[in-house]
Amino acid sequence: MGQIDLEKKDGIAVITVNSPDVKNGLTPEMGQQLQDACEDIDADMSIGAAVVKGAAGTFCSGADRRRWVPGRDQADDEVYKESGAVYGGFRRVGDLKVPTIAAVRGAAVGAGMNLLLATDIRIVATDARLISGFLKIGLHPGGGYFTISHRTAGREATAAMGLFQEEVNGARAVELGLAWEALDDDRVEDRAMELAARPAKDPELSREATRSFRGETDNSALGWDAALQFERAIQMWSQRRRNSH
Repeated sequence: MGQIDLEKKDGIAVITVNSPDVKNGLTPEMGQQLQDACEDIDADMSIGAAVVKGAAGTFCSGADRRRWVPGRDQADDEVYKESGAVYGGFRRVGDLKVPTIAAVRGAAVGAGMNLLLATDIRIVATDARLISGFLKIGLHPGGGYFTISHRTAGREATAAMGLFQEEVNGARAVELGLAWEALDDDRVEDRAMELAARPAKDPELSREATRSFRGETDNSALGWDAALQFERAIQMWSQRRRNSH
């Protein structure tokens, strides 16, 4: 059902979402593995940067919908904890003590959008497809999507993608401030590693600078943790409504 791979080299941690059968959809188990990988990275003081990518040329298609069972009560203890594990995965990426880069190829959809938005900077393929995707399948956005999208892309782009289901390619993402750079697909991961190598040379300084950067630039009206919980109950309602149709 997929896994999260962690590789460390030259002060850089590379986190790979590896479930190519479902275009790197996230399971609850993978959400927990993502959290565990982040704990490992934070505890290793030789690591000064992290790159997040997807296996086989796709970033992340969201939650692995093979695990969704029609009719299950979204407030059921097991179901609630499973969705929480997926949320906890990308939320933990957002708390990594080192600067983070998303290397985005192929598509990022739903929870995949949340995962790329959890990072500090994004390098995207010019032809990458960035899709909120929640409303398209009858769900309210989850994971604090509106808050973390707004802090990166601004109100207009967040409304267009989250409310009106607009799809954005890599080139447009750069124009919107949603990504730093758009490149040919085969250059994306190398460029992410090139950028990560700079802070990785001095992990101690990198971690201190990252802490200051996050603290000084977090000016959202609603914190991410609060937004995650704010959206969660409504998403549970929308999932139950979707299952009843």
